[in-house]
Amino acid sequence: MTAPRTPTTVRKALGRLSLPERTFIADALRTETVGGVLLLLAAVAALLWANVPGLHHSYETVSHFHLGPGALGLHLSVAHWAADGLLALFFFVAGIELKRELVAGDLRDPKAAVLPVVAALCGMAAPALVYTLTNLAGNGSLQGWAVPTATDIAFALAVLAVIGTSLPSALRAFLLTLAVVDDLFAILIIAVFFTDRLNLAALGGAAAGLAVFWLLLRKGVRGWYVYVPLAVVIWALMYNSGVHATIAGVAMGLMLRCTTREGEQHSPGEHIEHLVRPLSAGLAVPLFALFSAGVSISGGALGDVFARPETLGVVLGLVVGKALGIFGGTWLTVRFTRARLSEELAWADVFAMSSLAGIGFTVSLLIGELAFGTDTVLTGEVKAAVLVGSLIAAVCATMLLKLRNDRYRRLCEEEERDEDLDGIPDVYEQGDPAYHLRMAEIHERKAAEHRRLAAEARRGLAEVPGGAGEEGDRPA
Repeated sequence: MTAPRTPTTVRKALGRLSLPERTFIADALRTETVGGVLLLLAAVAALLWANVPGLHHSYETVSHFHLGPGALGLHLSVAHWAADGLLALFFFVAGIELKRELVAGDLRDPKAAVLPVVAALCGMAAPALVYTLTNLAGNGSLQGWAVPTATDIAFALAVLAVIGTSLPSALRAFLLTLAVVDDLFAILIIAVFFTDRLNLAALGGAAAGLAVFWLLLRKGVRGWYVYVPLAVVIWALMYNSGVHATIAGVAMGLMLRCTTREGEQHSPGEHIEHLVRPLSAGLAVPLFALFSAGVSISGGALGDVFARPETLGVVLGLVVGKALGIFGGTWLTVRFTRARLSEELAWADVFAMSSLAGIGFTVSLLIGELAFGTDTVLTGEVKAAVLVGSLIAAVCATMLLKLRNDRYRRLCEEEERDEDLDGIPDVYEQGDPAYHLRMAEIHERKAAEHRRLAAEARRGLAEVPGGAGEEGDRPA
């Protein structure tokens, strides 16, 4: 006789999150949503400032105004400070998010990490392939292959906030994890493909500064007055090394401890992220958008977006490449592993989220500047293509998500329901006997109240002459 097979557990893809993970995701996305709305406002302000005839000159003047110590190689324009300086905060938060996902989040478990990692990689490879094919067919420049590979989580969440879609936490977490992995590979792309020159002395100084930063963290040294000046020095050295300065932010974020120890409610990484994220989402990224999104939106300029292979490749990469890449990566992962899609969701939901990930703004604009920095005209046109592609992706995602919004609302209501009023959603207490005892008491009290009301109603009917008929006890 052969031994009976042990049944294998089927893992759910995009299943319900654990309660701590759901709480963390909700807090993180709340700040990102507010930052995303500010980002939208900043982008609109930039477009108005750059396109209103009486204001265009002042936009150019402010953007190209230089300040900073020239002796340290930091006499930069305002737009340059926004891209290389303020965005370091954005990538610092991205580094902390990545570290947390690797040690305490979804990416900690290799089996759970396969789905978002494969989906993110396919969601970056497909847009790059679409851009490359478009430019090979149209004899365009291949320099911008990386422009449509990035997803802007803040902009995507702002779109969700504007259209009022109630997404279940599993889909929101999937979008956030995708964006974290996306940011990681975008950082690697910037470091590897957009470093033209290297100042080894400055790079060595930056590495030494990072080593000191790491050592201070390990020794438990505290105080912003120690770390902030050190971080500024590391950033300045990284900038002068020729490596994009935002890499310094990522490196420092990855060094923070994101696991809790005995007696700690939050890890140092989570605590610092909680302090810095509002500054990143509410100030750094909107200011970057203000000085990067100011491109011409005349009829001729918008028409040129679909006429040049470089700009058409960006639009198609964001709209078509992102949707097909993420959806295809998710489907392939579920198809060739033991996972199966959560019964609460459908593949239409995955495709809608994949379309939403086609909103590439902050990092796409940054890569566009790095790829075509020497050609100011083409840089402006590529920025316009990023805006157009992101807008089309947002409209497509809005229509797809609205079709399923009733379903999403019911799922969110189920996730939020807390009938025993203990502060924990009921769906997370189904295996707790104490929860069922509390619910039994609640229902018994409700039943007793209804019996009392029924008795009063009967007495009221009996006291009214002719108040009830003979048949079926119905009113005469």
